[in-house]
Amino acid sequence: MSGLLFGAIVFTLACQVTAMALCLLRLVRGPSAQDRVLAMDLICTIAMLVLLVLAIRYGSTMYFDAALLIAVSGFISSAAMAKFLLRGEVIE
Repeated sequence: MSGLLFGAIVFTLACQVTAMALCLLRLVRGPSAQDRVLAMDLICTIAMLVLLVLAIRYGSTMYFDAALLIAVSGFISSAAMAKFLLRGEVIE
């Protein structure tokens, strides 16, 4: 792995950790439930991106499977939370 790629990966991971910390702050302090759901969805998205960067770093396809699982579960959980906030129940 070249030094430039290694530096880019480290920079990317640092930016993603910073973004995840800011989303965690919004998740804790969010003034409304909608802000908290959005922060949770963004944390899932950033976690997926972290796994994809680690897959590039280590050259393993196992990280891609884990990223796919996080993406699907994040989508389902944010859709369920949005439906719950909209109607007050998840299952009709």
